[in-house]
Amino acid sequence: MESNKEAFRNYLLLEKKYSIHTINAYLADIESFELFNKTQFEQESIDRVNYSQIRSWIVSLVDQEVANVSVNRKMASLKAFYKFLLKTKQIEVSPMLKHKALKTPKIVQIPFSEKELTDLIESVGDPVGFEEIRDKLIVEIFYTTGIRRAELIGLMIRNVDLSSGVIKVLGKRNKERIIPVLPVVREQFNLYLEVRASVLEIVDDEYFFISKKGLKLNESFVYRLINSYFSRVSEKVKKSPHVLRHTFATHLLNNGADLNSVKELLGHSSLASTQVYTHNSLAELKKVYKDAHPRNK
Repeated sequence: MESNKEAFRNYLLLEKKYSIHTINAYLADIESFELFNKTQFEQESIDRVNYSQIRSWIVSLVDQEVANVSVNRKMASLKAFYKFLLKTKQIEVSPMLKHKALKTPKIVQIPFSEKELTDLIESVGDPVGFEEIRDKLIVEIFYTTGIRRAELIGLMIRNVDLSSGVIKVLGKRNKERIIPVLPVVREQFNLYLEVRASVLEIVDDEYFFISKKGLKLNESFVYRLINSYFSRVSEKVKKSPHVLRHTFATHLLNNGADLNSVKELLGHSSLASTQVYTHNSLAELKKVYKDAHPRNK
């Protein structure tokens, strides 16, 4: 008979369509609580617990100096698990019903400036050879489409339609979306496809971006690539693909794009997710207002 934990895993995979990475993180948190509960309360199953047991785990995690944001993530995993048990009528009341998340400092992502992007593109110049051409295109795609790192890595050759000037990406929960490609970047797509054909043996031939050995790119490679490139022009502490995604959204908003359009381009399910990018746009608006209004002169 399938255990509740196995049923929960299948629910996340088949119904919620979460990624394997997310599912494994959820299950790791649940197993961690199971171990704590067994050690502290000599209780094998966590299907039926009370909030005081969960509260004890929170105290234990805080005592171990686990960051509040990490504690909150573990609680989110438990909350999802008990919500599933509630939905499948395994329990009548969730022990997480009255739980409140721990306070965490608000982290403000600082996007790259337009000058930093211009300086970087100019510093690369006209790339020569497969790897240089590929790497420049990766930077351009992140900045001009706002796609996620996983979406770039998973981009399929069949989903790049240069005649129509669009790419189709597979986002979170297997949601597909169409993103337009700027004409200036389309030229770089064509150049990359020419040099890509020169790779001697392409193993993962269905993927658009590959290594010089013909393999699908991995997440750490793409992170190091972006970090290395932006270290040339930026003193910012964080230089990652996500910062480029943040930069894409901020620059669009600063230049007049409406929030709903940016939401669709980013593939957000709700407007609230997109609104986190508006603080930089608001800062730009305040500056324009301050500089332009007669009463401030």
